[in-house]
Amino acid sequence: MKNNRIGWALTVAAGMLLASCGTDKKETTTTAAPEVAKGPAAPAFNADSAYAFTAKQVAFGPRVPNTKAHVATGDWLVQEFKSYGLTVKEQQFEVMAFDGKMLRSRNIIAQFDPTVARRVAVFAHWDTRPFADKDKEKKNAPLDGASDGASGVAIALEMARLLSQQPANQRPAVGVDFILFDSEDYGYDSSTQSDLKDQLAAQGKDSWCLGSQYWSKNLVPTGYKPSYGILLDMVGAKNAKFSREETSRQYARDVVDKVWNTGAQLGYSDFFLFQDSPGIDDDHVYTNQAGVRTVDIIDHLPVGDEYFPPYHHTTQDNMSVIDKRTLKAVGQTVLQTIYNE
Repeated sequence: MKNNRIGWALTVAAGMLLASCGTDKKETTTTAAPEVAKGPAAPAFNADSAYAFTAKQVAFGPRVPNTKAHVATGDWLVQEFKSYGLTVKEQQFEVMAFDGKMLRSRNIIAQFDPTVARRVAVFAHWDTRPFADKDKEKKNAPLDGASDGASGVAIALEMARLLSQQPANQRPAVGVDFILFDSEDYGYDSSTQSDLKDQLAAQGKDSWCLGSQYWSKNLVPTGYKPSYGILLDMVGAKNAKFSREETSRQYARDVVDKVWNTGAQLGYSDFFLFQDSPGIDDDHVYTNQAGVRTVDIIDHLPVGDEYFPPYHHTTQDNMSVIDKRTLKAVGQTVLQTIYNE
């Protein structure tokens, strides 16, 4: 993601309206990391492998719905998960974008240890934005989406590969579902696309996160109810900063604490900042509304009027921004969080 619109509201179960990014920007707050019980050590996350998975996706070209590169990437992802022995389901759907175009889309669900009752979801989006609308020179060019798209998927793939290699007595106590959303980044940004019309806004619909919106209303697996979910978005760039985003805290504060405390204990507190930040419009808004308590790990630290790093939605989001240490920090932290269950 993401759209950095101010004031997108969502309705919580109790009926309260929460602004995902209020016009009155809040000061970020900082607290120390408390101790958290540690489970068995997770296997070592291989950042080299995650980097290669990122590069592989980028090599397909921009993964924009309705393109050959998009189809080829989706087919490869399905086969890659299957090669690790995971149970894979594809959710095919068509959805209208803000410009009226119908997007042929598919969400990909890959289940590790599907018979285990207690489960954790790992979410990411696998599509890329069709235009670099924040780019000063190439506003209409497609982008590689190395961090915004490929990095989260790469971490999910590497986790799946590692888990599949573990003997039965060294697997986590929970099953893991890797759920990759499509058509996430085909949204309308009023700050860069004021010359265009958002046809979905007239219907009272959000133009972002179309895949997670569809999934949240058509859950796969049916009746899906994991213990919690972790969304990986923009998790591969050098010097990434992950603040504790508001929607994550409001729906799943205990999960935020689990993840950030684990990151600190592993020595990654320079990535997982104990700072609270306003909410944003991302896939976790819709997974939370569907009853899956989800936190968002996203390179997102509001500074002034800018919420996202300089490469965001520009042609600079390519392999040059990807850093193996960031991939390692996120991958190892999420793996260990799961093993702590």
